[in-house]
This record gives sequence, structure tokens and C-alpha cells, in this order.
Amino acid sequence: MNELNGKRILLGVTGGIAAYKAAELVRLLKKDGADVRVVMTESGAEFISPVTFQALSGNPVHTSMWDQSIPNGMPHIELSRDCDLIMVAPATANFIAKLTAGRADDLLSTLCLARECALMVAPAMNRQMWENPSTQRNIKTLLTDGVQLIGPDSGEQACGELGVGRMSEPALIASEIVSSLQPKLLQNKNVIVTAGPTYEAIDAVRGITNASSGKMGYAVAQAAQDAGANVTLISGKTSLNPPTNARFISVISAQDMFDAVIKEIDHADIFISVAAVADFKVKNPNEHKIKKSQKNLSIEFDETADILKSVAHRKNPPFCVGFAAESQDVEEYARKKRIEKGIPLIAANLVTEALNSDDNSLILIDDHGIKKLASSSKLEQARLLITHINRLIHNQ
Repeated sequence: MNELNGKRILLGVTGGIAAYKAAELVRLLKKDGADVRVVMTESGAEFISPVTFQALSGNPVHTSMWDQSIPNGMPHIELSRDCDLIMVAPATANFIAKLTAGRADDLLSTLCLARECALMVAPAMNRQMWENPSTQRNIKTLLTDGVQLIGPDSGEQACGELGVGRMSEPALIASEIVSSLQPKLLQNKNVIVTAGPTYEAIDAVRGITNASSGKMGYAVAQAAQDAGANVTLISGKTSLNPPTNARFISVISAQDMFDAVIKEIDHADIFISVAAVADFKVKNPNEHKIKKSQKNLSIEFDETADILKSVAHRKNPPFCVGFAAESQDVEEYARKKRIEKGIPLIAANLVTEALNSDDNSLILIDDHGIKKLASSSKLEQARLLITHINRLIHNQ
């Protein structure tokens, strides 16, 4: 899915060795459907030729404030007027200092100052330059001014040293650009998402869990955040990194997750229950490791609290969305679960296809009927789900 179709992005390239990565970034943005215009500083053109960016973007590359090919003789204004985003990658320490001071002494800095669109920067510099107090003050100023920061990463640098300062990889930058340009359907809404498996202890070292990777729940949290929501992600143990700006609460057992949800739910506008929560817990887990020598071992179980049902049956519940991962008769079981939980929307899928996969194919069931989504990445499925939730909330 070309998520950047119709989007125009101005890519600024400044003078750092990471300029070579910007060529790959152009390729990725074009692949995702964006119209990319490149503006280079004089020093940026010393590291990589403008011809490279012209070939990759399919558009002329601009380097001068006095470019006569721009109407009205005002490239410092015209080039950014119809852009959805200005992305500076790499952004050197010098250029970041220009931005914070409001300087406009070349084409790119002037465009950033005269812009009407969002601005993102991907810093790239030596670790000492990054750690310098003046750079850190400048970064804080940019963030206060609403500029979005991507990176920098830690690793080996061109100077041979190790540390923070490497420009983030093009794939990550492209992903962040896609996220930032998503429609803000849930602007300022408070959304709680549960994700991942729960773990129910049998003894000090053993327990019962499931094979949920948490990928779908984390994708939903990311999609909600991209849509402008304030996201709280409550998750069982996974190997995933939560969305950068989400509030993250780590839990272990079903009871832990229940307690965390109830503590947060009064402030929620939307509750999306994606987690694979255990239906049963061990009645009397052993404090110490059970020895193999113990014969005729039996384990008693109690039901766990039904988190989604408890939230949906509150006096003033948030808009509740459930998930049903079934191994057979998906639609039938999902319909029954939606009615039994008393929720307006449920998303169902065949667990054998979705488990640990990067792709999914959701079936959305609500009062209006059934909507089947074509198979795609879990993040794309999550974005379609967020769009559907927004329509239901606004009765569209």
C-alpha cells in the first residue's frame, strides 16, 4: 500500500558523511508514492552529487537562493509552499544551530524558516558534537518549537569512534515520515491498548502462557498514536519496542493486566483489547519449584477476570473494541463474543494465519454488519481499524 500517494516531501541534505544515506531515503519515499523534491546545502553537495538525487527523485535538485527556474524568483518561499513535510537528513550540528537561531543564510535554512508545513530532522554528527551542551540546548529548543526529531542512533561513526550521533537508518526515517503524515482522526483522544500474552505462574520457575507475539497490539498502539491519540499501551512480555511516545505499562499476569486497565480506564475515550489474556490461572501456585519426584501432580484452576467485559459494563464505558483470534468458525465465534461482551466492535482473525506473522487479515464486526479487510501488514490493518473506529464514533 503506497501510503504516501499524493504527498509532497521536501528533503534537505546538509554536509555530513551520512548524506549517502539520504539517497536511499529518496528511493524509499518514492517507492511509497511520495513526490520528493531535494534541496542541498553547498557543503551537502560536496559529499554527494545533486545528479544522484535528481536521478532518484525524478525532479530537479535545488541548491541556490537565486535559482532562476523558480517562478517569481523566490525559491526560498515557493519550494515549500505546497509541501506536506520538510525532512532534513542528515541534519548537521551547524544546521541545527541555524534552525534554533532562526538564521536564513542559504536556501534550505530559509525554506525551513518560511515554511507552513511540518519539519522533521535526523541529526548526524560526531558523538562529542552531539553530547556538547550547546547541541543539547539546541535540540531542546527544536523540540519545544514543535520540530520532530528522528534519532540519532548509537554505533560506529565515520571517525572510528563509538557513540550516539549516527543518522538513523533510511527505513526507520521513512517509517516515521509515513506515521507523521497519517490523518489525525483521533486527535487528543485518550486510547488504552492491551497487547501481548499473559503469564500465569505454576511455581517459582514454571508457568502457563501462549504464543502471542504482541505484534498486532503494538501495531494498533502505533496506528492510534499516528492518528493523534494519547496512547497508553499495557502489555505482557514481548520482544517488541513500544511506540516512541506511548505511555507504556508492563504487566505479567491476567490479574496484573486487569489491575492496570482499571487504574487507567477512567481517563480513556477508547479501549482496544488486543492482548491474548489467559482465561484461567493456577489456583494455588507453588512458592518454590515443584520437584520431579512429586508424584500424581494435579493443578487446580480459577477463572481470570474478564477485562473487556468489565470495562464494557462500567457505568460510562469508553468505546470498546475487542479482538477474537479463532482457529475455526471465525465469524460465528466473533459474533457471539461481541454480544456476550456487550461491545460495539470486534476484530476477528484466523489465529493459525496471524500468530507471529507480520501480516494479518481482520474481519470487523459491528452493528452494521461485517467488513473483511484484505491481507496486509499488521500496521496497515491497524490503520484501517482506527479509521473504522473513527467512523463508528462519529456515526459516519
